[in-house]
Amino acid sequence: MLSDQPDQPGPPTVDAHAHVLLPTVESLVGGEPGLAAHRELDALRNGAEAMRVSGEMIATRWPRLTDVDTRLADMDAAGVDIQILSPSPSHYHYWAGPDLAQQVTTTANEAVAEHCAKAPDRLRGIGLAPLQHPGSAVAALEHAVAECGLAGVEISSHAPEPGGDGTVELSDPRLEQFWARAAELNAVVFLHPFGCTLGSRLDRWYLSNIAGQPVENAVALSHLIFSGVLDRHPELRLLAAHGGGYLPTHLGRADHGWEVRPDARGCAEPPSSYLPRLWFDSLVHTPEALRALVAAVGADRVVLGSDHPFDMGVDDPVARLEQAGLPESATRAIRGATAAALFALEPTTR
Repeated sequence: MLSDQPDQPGPPTVDAHAHVLLPTVESLVGGEPGLAAHRELDALRNGAEAMRVSGEMIATRWPRLTDVDTRLADMDAAGVDIQILSPSPSHYHYWAGPDLAQQVTTTANEAVAEHCAKAPDRLRGIGLAPLQHPGSAVAALEHAVAECGLAGVEISSHAPEPGGDGTVELSDPRLEQFWARAAELNAVVFLHPFGCTLGSRLDRWYLSNIAGQPVENAVALSHLIFSGVLDRHPELRLLAAHGGGYLPTHLGRADHGWEVRPDARGCAEPPSSYLPRLWFDSLVHTPEALRALVAAVGADRVVLGSDHPFDMGVDDPVARLEQAGLPESATRAIRGATAAALFALEPTTR
């Protein structure tokens, strides 16, 4: 059931940040030595209590993450016409070597496409790319878009360098072909951090997510801006989860640094000027924060996002948008018009 609106063509209500769990991916990596090491590191960074609570949360929300009929019922209750589905970030498995990583991304892309095919008028998908293997990222992107019909791929804020030495940042020159191909394909690259490099400093009170995710968004976006990636690829469609974290409303310091520090001049223009070249979801949790985000980036760069159905998300993204009290044109844009353009969605009779 679509939203109760007049019968005229118009943009659908689009939740651009929603997730699906893919058991086939986890079956693929089960028993791999790298998985055990990854889980040990994950437990160290998050803390035992957070791991316990997260496990219980996933168990109770399993149908909402895997069953299409349950998903559609959630969407109807929230007044959402279309969800853009991305794999749970737990499926990144950036520890995997080249061959296994290729299997992970291929399996994930095909599983997302299969899930969306069960309700093609309501669901559209995003796949995965192996960020830890920059040379393989283009092939994964092409598989997702050209072969599976997905809208793009989801990546984290960074990936461990294969072998455990160093980090693949989004500014890594080896990713240049990936950014270029994404722009050529008009593919959306969904930046969704998973894990934080602040390590055990955030291993209690779920700070690994509460504070860590906004930090990771800010760092990753700063790498893209300061390195000149957005100068070299102006047509890139990059959507940042969680409202871009701490970055959009704290760029005054970045602009100042760009002005006074010659070593900060990796980009052609002041950092704040790049906000209109990016997109951000609305998942910032308070009306005040959403108004600040819109003031910083413009309503035409914000899309609705819920993080459905995880506990750090919200079940009522449309209601929360309306609570912000934005002008009608801004509300319409965020509710669906901007996402419809970003993801090339067809108008719907509503």
